[in-house]
Amino acid sequence: MRILLADNHKLFCEGLRTLFAGQTGVEIVGVATDGRMAVRLARELSPDLVIMDIGMPELNGIDATRQIRSEMPRIKVLAVSMHADRQYVAGMLSAGAAGYVVKDSAFSDLMKAVEMVLGGGCYLSPDVVGVVVDDYVQRLAPVPGTGLAKLSEREREVLQLMAEGYGTIDIGERLHVSRKTVETHRKNIMVKLELHSVADLTKFAVREGLTSLETMRVKRN
Repeated sequence: MRILLADNHKLFCEGLRTLFAGQTGVEIVGVATDGRMAVRLARELSPDLVIMDIGMPELNGIDATRQIRSEMPRIKVLAVSMHADRQYVAGMLSAGAAGYVVKDSAFSDLMKAVEMVLGGGCYLSPDVVGVVVDDYVQRLAPVPGTGLAKLSEREREVLQLMAEGYGTIDIGERLHVSRKTVETHRKNIMVKLELHSVADLTKFAVREGLTSLETMRVKRN
């Protein structure tokens, strides 16, 4: 099993490295500390599995998963997160993740999830099974034309970077686009969401799970 870890918490990644080191047939091929890096390393390293956190800087785990699964469908993604909220679980599964494990699970549960996902199955932690069932029964999936569904993939990337405190020039450098293009995206985002300040956009991004206060603190520190 060739595994790429995507998580911006160094202690968590080091802990997983140590635990996986004791498993036969498992190789950690790389560690990504933000979502954009996860997509790049997935291209370069072609792992069998990406263990993906959700709340990462620059590009969140949901959009990173969507990009990886769209571009490299052979690569499986397993979400590992401290969050068990509906918006995160539904977001990761709809993006193409084949499993979801909460971070306080035992390592044996994580290994079971890894084996099931790589075997073509799906694994959900007991803590999130109820969330998924409720989402299905109550049909709580986002209605097209509302919230984040109004935004294109690139607009979501720009919005996350704006919420994390990046300026126009920095956003342009990270996305390899011009300053004018970033400004156009920002204007379109505000029009589509009917929000008129960076503060309102930031609140929206956090509320919709596009970024988190923890991720924003990491970036700004």
